[in-house]
Amino acid sequence: MRPDGPPADTGGRPDGAAVVIGGGLAGVTAALSLADAGLRVTLLEGRPRLGGLAFSFRRGDLTVDNGQHVYLRCCTAYRWFLDRVGGAHLAPLQDRLDVPVLDADRNRLGRLRRAELPVPLHLAASLATYPHLSLAERAKVGRAALALKGLDPADPLLDTQDFGTWLARHGQSPRAVEALWDLVGVATLNAVAGDASLGLAAMVFKTGLLSDPGAADIGWSRVPLGELHDTLARRALDAAGVRTEVKARVSAISRTPGGGWRVEVPGETIDADTVVLAVPQREAHDLLPDGALDHPDRLLDIDDAPILNMHVVYDRKVLKRPFFAALGTPVQWVFDRTEASGLTEGQYLALSQSAAQDEIDAPVAALRTRYLPELERLLPAAHGAEVRDFFVTRERTATFAPTPGVGRLRPGARTRARGLYLAGAWTATGWPATMESAVRSGISAAEAALSALDRPRDHLFAFEEAAA
Repeated sequence: MRPDGPPADTGGRPDGAAVVIGGGLAGVTAALSLADAGLRVTLLEGRPRLGGLAFSFRRGDLTVDNGQHVYLRCCTAYRWFLDRVGGAHLAPLQDRLDVPVLDADRNRLGRLRRAELPVPLHLAASLATYPHLSLAERAKVGRAALALKGLDPADPLLDTQDFGTWLARHGQSPRAVEALWDLVGVATLNAVAGDASLGLAAMVFKTGLLSDPGAADIGWSRVPLGELHDTLARRALDAAGVRTEVKARVSAISRTPGGGWRVEVPGETIDADTVVLAVPQREAHDLLPDGALDHPDRLLDIDDAPILNMHVVYDRKVLKRPFFAALGTPVQWVFDRTEASGLTEGQYLALSQSAAQDEIDAPVAALRTRYLPELERLLPAAHGAEVRDFFVTRERTATFAPTPGVGRLRPGARTRARGLYLAGAWTATGWPATMESAVRSGISAAEAALSALDRPRDHLFAFEEAAA
């Protein structure tokens, strides 16, 4: 809620005004947080919609997400975001972690699920009966998990090492990496273990699997993402008094003679004392004024990692579960999006393929030839089913690449330029490029701005309290 009373007298300076550039989750979060503190906020987004890289579009009668997005119970900031826009009931969490894992080669089903026991016993029974690993491999996984629990993800030395080498040193076989560590890691980090920073991997596994029994319970939207991240987000922004402009691509930001900021968009110039730059790292680099960062070119060294999504519409139901993960096949994760998309006949499955560097530019025909037979191997009911539609969405810059050394490249929210702040999943949130990281970055940017303006900050989401 906004504090009672009028904004403080600013002596003619526009420090009651803020401009947020970028309407993804980071920008929407920053705008809401600043508006809730009483600032006059303008949100500028170059696309015709909000939501950034977690959005929906129409394809005939279907409403399609550009890719399957999930979150975990430990994603406390994103859960706050859902509450803030009034969408938590539309993206519920599992009551208890339960991931079906199908092995196409061995034709076996296993499950990763938790019990109502303290960490690490909550996963002990599931691991003890996990059929995709040998008894010896399961024992070694337990020892590696205990070693991982002892790591400090914030240790800069961990960021210089890769997770795959660490796993090998701790007795993890290639099969264990495929059937467990990469099963989780590729989906959350968007990289295989050998390409991932040990620091980020340690953060993911410690927070998700080794912090709280329910931390890894999975949530996902039962409606199109656009309903959450665009429709409901825009409604919340309107209610907070934020002026939201889409199709408003910022061309430049510069200092005003009075020490504030001038933001230029086609046909308009906006003055403000506070600017939050919540755009991808390369766009941020191009807009940053000289001297805002000590090493601005480091932003250009933060590489991108792609995610490929394939969408298959069958004439009948071929999958009984809401989702599953797969081994022994190129298929990674498959979700049933039938109801969310508005499909009334047949079934619509979405295949989410992370770390998709080798296939991101593959022709649709080649992907269809490769993946439809794989789905038939995994789902016997797909044999003989008619494929009514097969299409592909490609996010070539879906996330930043979580490679060793990326930690030193990620800047914090504050810059050297007074009144200018950074937000985005690529900033130094401590998390990989997730919806959680994006929301956290927006909160951090708002906190830094409000602190500089001596505005109330007690309404902001508190990371430490939520984690406790």
